[in-house]
Amino acid sequence: MSGHTSTIRSIPIEGPAGRLEALLNAGSVDATHAAVVCHPHPLFGGTLHNKVVFHTMKALNSFGFPVLRFNFRGTGLSQGEHDHGSGEVDDVRAALDWLDSEFHLPLLLAGFSFGAAVGLRAACPDSRVKAVISLGTPVAPVAADSEMPRTYAFTFLRDCAKPKLFVSGSRDRFGPRAKLEELVASAPEPKTLVFIEGADHFFEGRLSEVRSTIEGWLKDWL
Repeated sequence: MSGHTSTIRSIPIEGPAGRLEALLNAGSVDATHAAVVCHPHPLFGGTLHNKVVFHTMKALNSFGFPVLRFNFRGTGLSQGEHDHGSGEVDDVRAALDWLDSEFHLPLLLAGFSFGAAVGLRAACPDSRVKAVISLGTPVAPVAADSEMPRTYAFTFLRDCAKPKLFVSGSRDRFGPRAKLEELVASAPEPKTLVFIEGADHFFEGRLSEVRSTIEGWLKDWL
C-alpha cells in the first residue's frame, strides 16, 4: 500500500440534473485504479462526509487510488432534487464518466446503504468498473415513517460477474443476515460476504474493522 499523503480537491461534476458537489482525494502517480464512493440516503442525513464513506475512501486511497466522493442531486451543494434512487443512478454514471475521462484507469465502485443500492446498479453493467464493494446493503430498508417507504431491487446482481465484496454488521436492522446471505447466494462468483459481529448498520465503533476488511479484500483481489 502507498504511504503517500493524499491531497483533497473540490471537484464540480456536471450531472444530468445539474452540477454535483464532489471531493477528490488524489492518488499516487502510478495508481492502478480509480474509485468512487457513494453515500447513504440523503433524506436521512447521508452526505459525502458520512463516516463509513470517509473510512472506505481511506481504505481505497491507501492503495494509491484517486478516490472521488460526491453528493447526490439535491444534497449539500449539489443541484437538482432527490429522485428516490432513480435519477441518482445517473448521478453515479456521471461520477464514473468523470473519473474515466480524468484518469483513464480501471474503476472501482463502493457504496454504503442507499449508495450501495444505487451505485451497484450503475456499476455492474459498466465494463469500466472492475470490482464493487457494498457496505450495509439495504436488503430490508424499513423506513423511519410510513410516508417514506423504501424498497430496493437487487435482481441485477444475478448478472454481475465482477468481483464483489459485501460488508455488513451482524446487528444491521436494514440487512438481516438470512436475507443478505440469500441475496449474495444469488449472485455469481467471485463474491465475498463479511459480517462484522456486533456491528449495527452504521458500524458505530467498528469503522476500523470496516477499513481493514476492505484493505484485506483488495490485497487479495489485486
